[in-house]
This record gives sequence, structure tokens and C-alpha cells, in this order.
Amino acid sequence: MLKTVSVESEMGEGFAITTQLGDHQIFIDQPVNAKGSGLGPTPLQMLLFAVGGCIATIARIAAFQQKIVLRGMKIKVDGDYNPEALMGKPTADRAGFQQIRISAEIDADLNAEQKQRFLDEVCARCPLHDNLLNGTVVNHQLA
Repeated sequence: MLKTVSVESEMGEGFAITTQLGDHQIFIDQPVNAKGSGLGPTPLQMLLFAVGGCIATIARIAAFQQKIVLRGMKIKVDGDYNPEALMGKPTADRAGFQQIRISAEIDADLNAEQKQRFLDEVCARCPLHDNLLNGTVVNHQLA
């Protein structure tokens, strides 16, 4: 059975975008040196943060299910993109990330092979990792 998750975002003047997610007001913006007001991370940073956060969340769930004492994780997510496309300049590159790299330090009583198997399982179960890996269909339209 499918479950729908919805987010509504609003832009006023400038680059700041806001959304209300439950009790949390979230901002996405551009840095001051890029004509933003610096109220929050960029959309690209937020996407990478969301991927790392999703992996950590699934890791916590999987560790609980497997009775692994997961003391913590550090997840680094790097993405490479060519900004020429988003600036409307001619380029052979697409607008999105060309590559995303995920590196995880897992603080648990597991050897390196067990940690790698655990990370592989977690990434296979992570909806955002899956979306990026498998190219989800995205539709857009005027409201």
C-alpha cells in the first residue's frame, strides 16, 4: 500500500523558501554572496542532508530490528554538479548531480565486513537512496 508524503513550499521576495513541516518551519536559501539572505542551506545541501538523514534513520531502525547496539553514525554525502546548467548557460552536462558519494562511519561492535553488509542493507532500504539510484518519475504542472 502506498503512502503519500506532501510538502508545500513558498517563495516570497528573494531566494528564501519556507515550509511548515509539523511544528518546524524550515528555510532554504542562497548564501549572501549569491544574492540570498543566508537564512538556511541551499536546496542542493538540503538534498544531500536528507539522504544522509534518511540513511541514519533506516540504520537506527535496522539496528533495532537486528539487535545491534548502534552507538552512532557519521555520514558524509558529497555531490558533484556543473552549475552552468542551473545558470542557463550552454553545457553538455545535465543540471543535477553527476555523482553522489556516501561515506559512513558506524560506531557498533561489528567488524569491517559486517559494517559494510549493514550499510549495504541500510542503503537498499533507504527511500531517498533508492530514489536517487533508480530515477523516480517526476511530473510537474501548473497548479
